Amino acid sequence: MFIEIDGLKIYYESKGEGEPVVLLHGWGGQTLSFKPVFDFLVKSHRVYVLDLPGFGRSDIPPHTWGTFDYASFIAKFFTKLGITKAHIIGHSFGGRIAIVLAANFPEVVDRLILVNSAGIRPKRTVKYYTFVTFAKIGKILLSSRIWGKYGEQIKNALYYLVGSEDYRNAGELRDVLVKVVNEDLRDLLPKIEVPTLLVWGDKDKKTPVSHARIMEEKIKKAHLVVLKNAGHFSYLDEFPQFCRIISEFLKG
Repeated sequence: MFIEIDGLKIYYESKGEGEPVVLLHGWGGQTLSFKPVFDFLVKSHRVYVLDLPGFGRSDIPPHTWGTFDYASFIAKFFTKLGITKAHIIGHSFGGRIAIVLAANFPEVVDRLILVNSAGIRPKRTVKYYTFVTFAKIGKILLSSRIWGKYGEQIKNALYYLVGSEDYRNAGELRDVLVKVVNEDLRDLLPKIEVPTLLVWGDKDKKTPVSHARIMEEKIKKAHLVVLKNAGHFSYLDEFPQFCRIISEFLKG
């Protein structure tokens, strides 16, 4: 179903009875990304899952949003649906949003589950700075009258050679992606007071376990569970184990 928030048409699903749980998907995902978790949790909770602005069937943000804009939007989503307080489960980019939400809107968060969460800015490598240089060159080529219609093709070729898969596929959200990945949220972690579960895959290369250990150290009531032989989508790679872990945590 759809609702409208600040002029944006947003798709969401809701089902089940009990304490509310809100699922926040990762970058490039949508409601279907969390369908197995949604189907499991509706047996014991009232579960909400939405296409974040710019993804799935939801409208694109009106300007270049950062993580704080997305967190403020989720707070408005709560108000719109009459959710006073909920457990939050955020994967990857959704974890970023959940961190800001728990730190800046603590009154709406009951328990927090971060799954392979983004939020710790890694040390910049030579490859990163090479990519930034090529990206700037690409923008110049795009706007140059010399290259005309070929500017866009050359720019996209450069992005394909040196950019990440997320960046190449970001489309209209490319500037949003650049903004959020450059936000380091580690200073917000000590502000999180709610019980927090960190679930990680030991094979995750996008958000390595070292990032999880930083979060565990800085969040007061955090506990880390590392799933063996699981990657960035640990909740799918080890789904039965993941369900057992979050079920026990949500019971308190």
